[in-house]
Amino acid sequence: MSDILKANAEYSDRLKSILGLRSEPVAVKLIKAGDDYPNGPKAPESQLSHCQAVFRARHGECLNIPFGMTNCHVGAAVLGMTETPDKVASGEFHAGTGIHDSTDAAKRMIDERVVVKYKTSGETVCPLGKADFVPDVVILIDIPERVYWVVGLMTAEKGGRAEFSTAPFQCACEDITALPMATGSPNVSLGCFGCRKKTDMAADELACGIPYNLIPEYVERLKRYSDGPVAKAKRN
Repeated sequence: MSDILKANAEYSDRLKSILGLRSEPVAVKLIKAGDDYPNGPKAPESQLSHCQAVFRARHGECLNIPFGMTNCHVGAAVLGMTETPDKVASGEFHAGTGIHDSTDAAKRMIDERVVVKYKTSGETVCPLGKADFVPDVVILIDIPERVYWVVGLMTAEKGGRAEFSTAPFQCACEDITALPMATGSPNVSLGCFGCRKKTDMAADELACGIPYNLIPEYVERLKRYSDGPVAKAKRN
């Protein structure tokens, strides 16, 4: 077992046991154009979106997903794989769902997206405990009681308040992948239209993306929490 796989397996075990997670923490690595994919994960048998890949990984699958196997260009554009389609950029595509009052309102949502700034050729999505690579982000999907502890981890050292950014669309691709990568800080999302339509995201679940470089520190702090605040708080 490589050192990175051993470390990731330990991080995963700690996150699951201390937080009581109902599924696997998910490791996401974007593949820069020209770089190789990690060995081990396989290409999916058919096209799928980033959100579908993340929700399959929470149940144990390891996938290498080149852009050609991606069926959602909205998410792929956020992740640096392609240009934003014209109907998305104009607001027409998302306005068609009826969530926004106008095309202009939907366009503003797209204009204000956080996107990956470098060119990527695809991604690797895998349970953290099986990830023999250094991810960009680690994603937790669970009920608020579990994800709540991320707020404590964020504010433990310096205090203050945690702030999160979200929209009615692009939970998995923007909120919990691109945004944590860009800001270097965790972000919590309530889910989105696409996730709730195309994945098994439960009605009582939300999602959180954590930059991987924070995971070692957070896991160490969770070890201290486990017999203290976590043990004292009401658990559901």
